Parts: sequence; structure tokens; C-alpha cells
Amino acid sequence: MKQLIECVPNFSEGRDMAVIKQITDEIEKTEGVKLLDVDPGAATNRTVVTFVGTPDEVVEAAFQAVKKARDVIDMRHHKGEHPRFGATDVCPFVPVSNITMDETVEYARKLAKRLGEELGVPVYCYENAAFTDERKNLANCRSGEYEGLAEKLADPHWKPDFGPAEFNEQVAGSGATAVGARDFLVAFNVNLNTTSTRRANAIAFDVRERGRAKREGNPITGKIVKDENGKPVMVPGSLKAVKAIGWYIEEYGVAQISMNLTNISITPVHVAFDEVCKKANARGIRVTGSELVGLIPLEAMLEAGRYFLRKQKRSVGVDRDELLKIAIKSMGLNDLKSFDPREKIIEFLLEESGKKLVDMNLTAFANETASESPAPGGGSISAYVGALGVSLGTMVANLSAHKRGWDDRWEEFSDVAERGQQLKDELLHLVDEDTRAFNRIMEAFGLPKKSDEDKKARTDAIQEASKYAMQIPFKVMETSYRSVEIMRAMAENGNPNSVSDAGVGALCALTAVEGAFLNVKINAAGIHDKKFTHELISKAEEIMQKTRACRDVIMETVEQKIREL
Repeated sequence: MKQLIECVPNFSEGRDMAVIKQITDEIEKTEGVKLLDVDPGAATNRTVVTFVGTPDEVVEAAFQAVKKARDVIDMRHHKGEHPRFGATDVCPFVPVSNITMDETVEYARKLAKRLGEELGVPVYCYENAAFTDERKNLANCRSGEYEGLAEKLADPHWKPDFGPAEFNEQVAGSGATAVGARDFLVAFNVNLNTTSTRRANAIAFDVRERGRAKREGNPITGKIVKDENGKPVMVPGSLKAVKAIGWYIEEYGVAQISMNLTNISITPVHVAFDEVCKKANARGIRVTGSELVGLIPLEAMLEAGRYFLRKQKRSVGVDRDELLKIAIKSMGLNDLKSFDPREKIIEFLLEESGKKLVDMNLTAFANETASESPAPGGGSISAYVGALGVSLGTMVANLSAHKRGWDDRWEEFSDVAERGQQLKDELLHLVDEDTRAFNRIMEAFGLPKKSDEDKKARTDAIQEASKYAMQIPFKVMETSYRSVEIMRAMAENGNPNSVSDAGVGALCALTAVEGAFLNVKINAAGIHDKKFTHELISKAEEIMQKTRACRDVIMETVEQKIREL
């Protein structure tokens, strides 16, 4: 699965669209990233840009954008309402999928180092990318703003993490940049069956982390309690990493709780939604639905679907689309307007165009396989057979989770079904990946071979492509072998009326392993690195023997259970 990072640079130009376009053009030129949003503000004279992509490509796109901003924005002439100290004022990285915060920090620092060394821009690393606690706070890094930058750079305590510590002619034009790594922020509104802003605010104060001011006596009209510094003493709300306020939306004629979830790993959307429901109900108000403003990572929506299924004591081992449907329905995301996952989920916006094999119907897939085209071939078919096999095992787990009289075991089977869905998804991915691997070999053979240099490059490309074409069916073998445990568990402990399905699943898994092994071996033929091929074939042989042994055990169990029916 791809690693994805979001980047949200803020540029100190919000009025001249020609200048802004020069910057965003640099982002769009970079392969592997997608520009999602450009939000200019005239009053702030600032533009917030959002793009997403694979980590190294995001670093490159950000570098090129900062470079262009340095060249086309002169901070000596900048005026705006928002705090700022550079042409690229801030450039935060946000982990989206399959990447940790620690990894994201490393990419942020990689960019910061390049900006300082290659562009001569003073860079301060903030939030999770900060090297000291003091610099975690962006306000500290940006204190004094552009007008105080010369003095700041002269102070040894505020020496930049990267780049020059002097206010030279170039820095006078570019200013400084803060590069950070932070968690994903989700703007999420919850709809109420009231038009009262005051009551909506009361609920917002109940849930937001900051809470409400403490009062003497009457909690509404009493005198506000203040600390020794004269500041109000706050009673915290129930949700961490949440900012919230109540307001009335004239367009829809309802009040909302408008929330910024600043760290969805601490307070996910589904937890925020349920907590607002609880607090609203306590005040005699009903939640009617919710609204997602902007984008959200796929996993956040999938986890919401799992959460609501668990509340129903139902198996969470269902497919992605079913989880999304449960999440959307449970939180009422269609309440005010249609919610289209293809427009609101980041990963869906980044999906490559073009028809996938796994998107075909059964007849079309069979026809494509039977055609004169050499792909899909045995590797893709093996992966698909493996996907069908583990799907059968997963079906037995889900049926067992819903079996009357087995209510106390639903979590046991739900866990098995969830693992089965993950393996199924991996194998479906490998259906197309095997065909892509074959196409890479064909592309390599099509490279020019006029000069000795061309010939070497062509040979190297063929060798690399052939190794990859050997590794993909090997992954099919590994994944199908792992799936056998699902069928074994269901043959032994699942719904006995579906034991034959577990048996068929095991037979499919073995077919997938044996079929993929043939593709491992045939792709090894043209590879010069015999050490590589020998090691991979030896591992593949071991997997095949283990799978055969597991198949035998499962089939013996299946036959015995059938005799007992």
C-alpha cells in the first residue's frame, strides 16, 4: 500500500492570482502528487495550498514551490492581517495513510535541510518536527514576524535549524520559513434539531477541550472565577484535541456544533459525533446528522464504520464499501447534502485513472483472460483464485458471527473476518500488480538498443523488471498461505453448516500458491542474478509444501464434519 503525506504550505500572497499560479504550477509539474485545493485570502494576503502524494514526491513538490515563492514574492513589500515571516510562511507535513508521524517528521526535516542548504532560506522546524520543546509552538518560531526577523536571526538563541543566520539581501526578500509535521485536522460539524445558537454553544462548551469559564454559584449567570493573573479559570470539556463553537446556519435553518478535530488519532470523528449526541440528548436536543468540511483520510472513515458495527455487536469483517456506508449512515453525513466518498476521501482523489482488472464484472474478466492479450495471465489468475478462497473463509466467519445462539462469540469471528478482508484486499491488489509487472517487462524490451549505453540501460531495465515480475507472484504465494489459517480456523470452529465453504476456500488457496509458484519459476529463467532466483525459489518451495500440508489437515476436518451432519 502507498504511503501518503499531505502538505499544506501557506504563501504570503493572496491577491495576485498570476503569482499564486506560478507557485501552484510547480506543484502540479511534480509526478506523484495531486493538487487538491488553492485558497487565497485578500485580507490576509495569504494563500493556503493543499496537495497530497507519496513522501519523496511531496518533498520535491514542496521544495519547488518554496523556491518559486522565494523568486516571485518579496517580503519587503508584503502587508496582510495574518502573522507571517516569510514568502513561504509555513509548510506543514501531515501523515495520511500507511506512514507514521516519526517517518513524516524525517521527511519534513529533509525538506527543511534542502531549503536551508540549497535555497538559502532560514528554516525553523516546529510542532512534531521541532528539535526543542520551545520551537514546537509556531507562535514562538514566528514571534516578531518579518519586521523582527533581522533581530531574531542575530540572536544566537534563535539561530535557524537550517539555513543562514543572517539577514542578507536574499533573506530580506524571502524571509524565513517554518517547516513542521502535525496531525491531520478535520473540520466536522454536527447538526441539531434546534435553531438556538445559545443552546448549540452550550453543547460545544460541553465537549470542546477548552471547556467553559468556571463561575461562582449559578453556572450560567454567576461571576466568572479568575486565577491570580486575572484570567478566567476554565472547566475542561469532555473531548481532547477538539475546538468547538455553536452557530446557526441560515442556508439550512439549523444550528450546528462546528468542530475542528486537531488530532483524529486522539478524538476521531465517530467519537466526537457520539459525544455530541450524548451531550445534546442531556439538554433535550437531538442530533440529526453531520457535515464534513474538506477532506478526510480513508482509514478515519473505515474506523468509524467499524466503531458503529461494534456497537451493534456485528462483525467488522466486511468490505470497504460496506464500512463506508455504515459510517455515512450512522453519522448522518447525507443529512444536509449528498456525501460522495469519491469527493471527500483523500485516497480516492489520488486513485489512478484507467480500468482495473478487479473492477471488471466476472464475464468481462473471463473474456479478457481468454482473449489474445497475454495479460492477465497465470499470475493474476492465481491472485484472484486466492482472493476467492479467502473470501469464502471470511464468509464463514461472518456467518458464524451472526449465528443464532452464538452471540457471545461474535467478536471471535469478527476478528477472523477482519483479517480475512485484509488478506482478500491484498490479493485483489496483486491481481492488477501482476499484470503491471508483466507490462514493465514488455516496456523494458521496447527500450532503444542503438548504442552500447542504450543496450546496457535496456538490459538493466529488463533484469529489474524480471525480478519484480518474480517477486509479485511470490507475494501471492505468501499472502495465500497466510489466508489458509482463516479457512483452518473456520473448518475447525466455524458454523458447521458452512464447513464445505471453508474446504473450497482451502483448495483455492492451494491453487493460488501452486499457480503463483509456476510464475515465480518461469520469470526466473531470464534473470542473471542466480543467487537471487535460487533464494526466492527455495522460499517459494517451502511455502508450497506448507500449504499442501495445511490443505490436507483442513480437508480431513471438513470431511469429518460433513460425516457428522
